[in-house]
Amino acid sequence: MLAIVLAIVGLVVGFGANAVINKQRVGSAEEQTKRELQKAKKEAEKLVEQAREEANKSVDDARKEEQTRRRELKELEQRLITREENLDKKLDDLDKRNQDLRKNEDEIEQLKNEIREIRSKQQDKLEKIAKLSKADATEKLMQMTERDVRDDLVNLVNKLQNEARDNAEEQAALIITTAMERMASEVTAERTITSVKLEDEEMKGRIIGKEGRNIQALQRATGVDIMVDDTPGYVVLSSFDPVRREVARQSMEMLMKDGRIHPGRIEEVVAKAQKNVEKDVIRAGEDAAREVGIVGIPKEILHLLGELKYRTSYGQNVLKHSTEMAHMAAVIAEEVGADVKTAKYAALVHDIGKALTHKMEGKHHHISGEVLRKYGAPEEVALAAEQHHDDVEATTVEALIIRTVDAISAARPGARNISAENFVERMKDLENVANSFKGIEKSYAISAGREVRVFVKPQSVDDLSAIKLARDIATKIESTMQYPGTIKVNVIRETRAVEFAK
Repeated sequence: MLAIVLAIVGLVVGFGANAVINKQRVGSAEEQTKRELQKAKKEAEKLVEQAREEANKSVDDARKEEQTRRRELKELEQRLITREENLDKKLDDLDKRNQDLRKNEDEIEQLKNEIREIRSKQQDKLEKIAKLSKADATEKLMQMTERDVRDDLVNLVNKLQNEARDNAEEQAALIITTAMERMASEVTAERTITSVKLEDEEMKGRIIGKEGRNIQALQRATGVDIMVDDTPGYVVLSSFDPVRREVARQSMEMLMKDGRIHPGRIEEVVAKAQKNVEKDVIRAGEDAAREVGIVGIPKEILHLLGELKYRTSYGQNVLKHSTEMAHMAAVIAEEVGADVKTAKYAALVHDIGKALTHKMEGKHHHISGEVLRKYGAPEEVALAAEQHHDDVEATTVEALIIRTVDAISAARPGARNISAENFVERMKDLENVANSFKGIEKSYAISAGREVRVFVKPQSVDDLSAIKLARDIATKIESTMQYPGTIKVNVIRETRAVEFAK
């Protein structure tokens, strides 16, 4: 029983203690909550105050910006008003000026009418006094003037014609001489035979072969006459066609180098030599076109152009003659205002008919024109090439240029065999003229005879005497020799001091 009472008492005491503890906890929580609320209110008031200040600041900024914009708009409006007023003033001024101009035009027109009336009255008075109308007076005045100046005009026309003729001849000579001076090429003298040197005399027998089979096979394959007994140590190849001779020459050299000479081998070697010559022909045509600077030439024309490498005219190589002409034609065409490209093109291909003269009937320049048209060359080029000889009338400036440079290239010193001999003689005469003076150590004619370079003995000729000597040599050349263009006499005097260190 006591235990029950004690238990009850313990429960009551524990419950009471727990209630007291809970009450204390609740009181503490309320106080904490109050403090937090107060703190939150303070922070909220602070945030509100900051927000109010920022809002006021934004309002102030917006108000200032609006005031600035209003001020700018007001200024812009004022400028527009000012400009409008200025425009109105200018329009008013223009209206006033137009009115003044109209008044002036009216006054000018009145003055013109008055002047016309005065002139008309004066003309009537003059006609009455002279008893001539205006047309009659004009005609008589023209007749008197024509009669007075007719002789003067005739003399003036004759003078101008003579001056123009002299100037034209001088200018033409200058152009042609310039073109000739800028060109100088080698002379290739070829004949209708080609000689091939033999290593030994036994090779002749091998070339002839048993019963002449080898030499017959060579002649049949190449179309060239082969002579083995005419010249010791050489085999002579004869043919009017230089391309065939070149094929035969290369074939002969390859056979002798290989050592195997029989009809089957001969056919193989000849076929190989023909291919080599064909490549060489094409390469020569392309090189010539590239040297001259002409592009777009058809392949067939280039092939015929390359064949000219193996053809000569009076000892002058036709391909070199053509390239030389192309360069000179370009110079002359540039000087006279002709088509440079057409002149160069026509000069380069003007003689391709010579590659076909044994295959086609006709003169080579006629064949050149036909072939150029056939393979698509420009008509002006074909025309100029066709007209480069006198039997066809030259109808274009380019054709005249081709005709001129053809004569220049053939006639210039050193171009052909006869000219070369004469050229050498003239060079000797030129040097002999210089050497005829005293004090000359040695002299050379250079630049195809356009310059004489004279070296004098320094102990015999001083500087002043060298000047006089140059003039004397030039005077003697002028009086004793005939030559185209001008010759420069260059007298050189040099003093050399030589000593030996021992």
